[in-house]
Amino acid sequence: MTEPPGAHPAEPPHPTGNDLHLDLPATGGRRAALMAALREAIRSGRLAPGTRLPPYRTLAADLGLARNTAAEAYAELVAEGWLTARQGSGTTVAERAAPVPPARARRPAPRPGPVHDLRQGQPDASSFPRTAWLAAARRALTAAPNEAFGPGDPQGRRELRTVLADYLARARGVRTDPDRIVICSGFAHGLRLLFDGAAPVLPPAERGPLAVEAYGLGFHRGLLAAAGVRTVPLPIDEQGARVEELARHPELRTVLLTPAHQFPTGGPLHAGRRAAVIDWARGHGGLVLEDDYDGEFRYDRQPVGAVQGLDPDRVVYLGSASKSLSPALRLGWLVLPEHLVDRVLAAKGEREGWASALDQLTLAEFVDSGGYDRHVRRMRRRYRDRRDQLVAALAEHAPQVEVSGIAAGLHAVLRLAPGTERSVLKAAVYRGLAVEGLADYRHPAITAEAMPAVDGLVVGYATPPDHGYPAAIRALCDILPPPA
Repeated sequence: MTEPPGAHPAEPPHPTGNDLHLDLPATGGRRAALMAALREAIRSGRLAPGTRLPPYRTLAADLGLARNTAAEAYAELVAEGWLTARQGSGTTVAERAAPVPPARARRPAPRPGPVHDLRQGQPDASSFPRTAWLAAARRALTAAPNEAFGPGDPQGRRELRTVLADYLARARGVRTDPDRIVICSGFAHGLRLLFDGAAPVLPPAERGPLAVEAYGLGFHRGLLAAAGVRTVPLPIDEQGARVEELARHPELRTVLLTPAHQFPTGGPLHAGRRAAVIDWARGHGGLVLEDDYDGEFRYDRQPVGAVQGLDPDRVVYLGSASKSLSPALRLGWLVLPEHLVDRVLAAKGEREGWASALDQLTLAEFVDSGGYDRHVRRMRRRYRDRRDQLVAALAEHAPQVEVSGIAAGLHAVLRLAPGTERSVLKAAVYRGLAVEGLADYRHPAITAEAMPAVDGLVVGYATPPDHGYPAAIRALCDILPPPA
């Protein structure tokens, strides 16, 4: 037949061109169906003016059509003005008026962010060690074996598990080996592995309800509630969780604690209580879940080692890089009693679907090269300076406010006069200051008789950038109630 306008007699036997997705009905004439599909693609804007179409031979082969059918469809659409064809330039969508996009529902404008952000839980995002991390990534990728780029091991890269076993032993007093470590994407993922799913690692028959501290992160309580886990709050005081209360609940077999730095009130679990909770676990066949969320950051006290070191067979240790590096990494780890390792791996599945193997290799190199230690030391000094600025400003402008929980971590608790927390939070919103009240962290089932409620603010001093921190502190001092 006669070649259509724009055809290329000198095309190779298997010409190449742009891929083109067209849905043709299964019945009816092929040429008419192809023309209708092309018209609709152009009309809707999916094929923009100037888009080069594949040669008709390629299109015919892709769609399972006869070459003549595709050639005739192109020729007719050129005649109709939908397409243009020039010798040596191929067939393109004609330059026509742009199609009118379909009306979309108007989305509400996003709310502006706070002027000052003193919420807890995030490190200073600008402090991420980009240069050192990039150098570690290059070294890690250069040394990585080929199998690292295949399906991931659900236990995590051995390189990272080996380095973590050494680091946690040295820095946190954890007793383990690489085979008892499972990499996850953070603390919340670790909790889900333990409690959620069709076959949880800790089924109700073994764990009973879960004891938790009376003050803690509501997100974690919500995650546990969604998994069907009933939580029993333990009162806390200046020595941490009152673990002697565990004996009052014989159905309990598992307890979740933040022993290095109680969240959010601050302070470590007293040494006597650390030993007591291990004795309880041994005597009741129980298990302690240890959330070591910011154990690297301490300022005015000696390091407090992990409770896991007292009995590795009775403690699940959970840690992550979220506070020390960045929550964007999505890297955490569970240090497990030996009998739970296979259960956790079964819960994860046959392939790693959560933590990037390349990020694992980079973190392993970053820790092994000493970069992680240097970064933690640098950030410890930086956060201590920020804490000192906060304490000095409060002493000058709000001496009536008691500050606690400042010996470690990335936040402080400001104790307020009874009945003032809500009004202070309203004033914060008016000033564009994001800060959280202590009441948000209180377990709803804890009674006033067991532990009286206290008004206060949870102030994170790690989040603001350096240039915005002084103004954030001034805004905070401005909203605090005057002395009685």
